[in-house]
Amino acid sequence: MCLAIPGKIVEFEEISGIRVGKVDFGGVTRQAYLDFVPEAQVGDFVLVHVGFAISKLDELEAERTYQMLEKMGVLEEELGGDGG
Repeated sequence: MCLAIPGKIVEFEEISGIRVGKVDFGGVTRQAYLDFVPEAQVGDFVLVHVGFAISKLDELEAERTYQMLEKMGVLEEELGGDGG
C-alpha cells in the first residue's frame, strides 16, 4: 500500500534548483522533495507521497490523519522503521 503520510518539515535546502527537505514523521525522519508545495517552510506540516510533499496541511489535521493511520496499523509498513 502506498499512502500520503503527514509530517513536519524540520529543515530544507535547495540543491541544483530543487527544494529538498527533512521531514519528521513522529520520530522517523525522511527526505522529501518540496517543489509541489513552494509555500511550505520549516515548521509546516505536509502530506508526503512516495518522497514528494504533495500538499500543506494544518497541525490539527496532520495529527488526526497520523493517529488514524497509526490505528489502522499502516505506519510501520509505510515508514519502514527507524530510518532517522
